[in-house]
Amino acid sequence: MPNAVVHHLTHPLIQHKLTLMRDKERSTSGFRRLLHETALLMAYELTRDMPLHAVEIETPLEKTTGFLIDGKKTVFAVILRAGAGLLDGMLEVVPGARVGHIGLYRDPKTLAAVEYYFKMPEHLGERDVIVLDPMLATGHSAAAAVTRLKAERPRSIRFACLLAAPEGLAHFHGLHPDVPVTTCAIDRGLDDHGYILPGLGDAGDRIFGTQ
Repeated sequence: MPNAVVHHLTHPLIQHKLTLMRDKERSTSGFRRLLHETALLMAYELTRDMPLHAVEIETPLEKTTGFLIDGKKTVFAVILRAGAGLLDGMLEVVPGARVGHIGLYRDPKTLAAVEYYFKMPEHLGERDVIVLDPMLATGHSAAAAVTRLKAERPRSIRFACLLAAPEGLAHFHGLHPDVPVTTCAIDRGLDDHGYILPGLGDAGDRIFGTQ
């Protein structure tokens, strides 16, 4: 069994913006802007080991060999609805990436994830998938999304979130120890309703201004 990997992003800019997002007085527009900026910063870390291929180009002075990424081989798989808040920032860094959507809702009694939508780009076996969801709380939605994606046999899968709870990491990596998790913070734990503490509230509500 592979060792579970968690990448904790401690860059000062990320931590600064995350702290501003945690503030309950932050407006919807302010929260959305900060999330966009944080996603952009996260994308630099997530793409650190992205494969490159050599190309020959001509500068104003001479011919040389440079290196390019193939953004079309990257898929951002958004867990609806809150995962959509991370997407635009990611696409600013990798504009050629394809986008997939996974619709899941959490059963309020069992906290289990229930799928209602799944749409991915074709030829997933040739692509690297980064699953996006701001919160890894109980881990049920993230684990269910990755289980569904594995059935499509993508080249690789990673999971990216703003916040993770220890319980969510344990559940997720109990089922998917081979899938790395990238997060900006590992918070204390969960309350009786499965929300992260201290957390930042319901990410979807704060992104879209709903209750």
